[in-house]
Amino acid sequence: MSADSDSRHAEEQLADRLRAALEKAAAVRTIAGPAGNSDLLRRIVETAAHVVSARAAALFLADETTNELWIEVALGERAEEVRGIRLPLGHGIAGGVAISGQPMAVSDVQHDERWAAEIGERVGYLPDNIVCVPLFYDDSVVGVLELLDKQGAESFDDGDIATLSLFANQAAFAIGQSRAQESTEALVASIVHEAVVDGDGAEDDEALRRSVRLAELVHEIGREGDQELEACERILESFAAYLRARRSTA
Repeated sequence: MSADSDSRHAEEQLADRLRAALEKAAAVRTIAGPAGNSDLLRRIVETAAHVVSARAAALFLADETTNELWIEVALGERAEEVRGIRLPLGHGIAGGVAISGQPMAVSDVQHDERWAAEIGERVGYLPDNIVCVPLFYDDSVVGVLELLDKQGAESFDDGDIATLSLFANQAAFAIGQSRAQESTEALVASIVHEAVVDGDGAEDDEALRRSVRLAELVHEIGREGDQELEACERILESFAAYLRARRSTA
């Protein structure tokens, strides 16, 4: 077999492996379904605050790597100062709810020893009352949803906890879907990586770089919709068929 034939054969094998990898990647993307995002979480928090009549609100996400909660969404007059703040799990009312998995309504917050006073003092917002509920996904607490300062009443009650828990369920589902999508991205990268590694583990760095870039482009196209992804797959299928036909006549 000539050097040119060897080169064509290697290209054809790479194209076949890449096509199979992209098919798997497309299947994984379909299974994963829609992902949650910050805009969706913000809408959930805004609606919860409106329905329960709260002056301010915060949605905390759990960071398992640091054992902390951090504020993803914040509403109210000090929202910009609050967003991004972190606190240890177990610290403050939100941290306690995250650890216990139990909702909590607190009146006269500023005299409650569980309140993280340093955060209120840091941002210049001192609430009178708080209600906080956990966000469960797959039996794990992935965050907490907290409302501050009930309007038209002295404190939050059991009915507010029940209502807020419904919104917490929606937020938890969105968060879980978003994390599943992140895992899917890692899986897609792994599939493509394996597709360009030969049986002995030897790796063509340039082929890998191009393959990963191609997979990224396919994934970007797929975000536009199923029709666009199908068109991309048809183009790849046509190219692979051309390579097979060329190989059979070589």
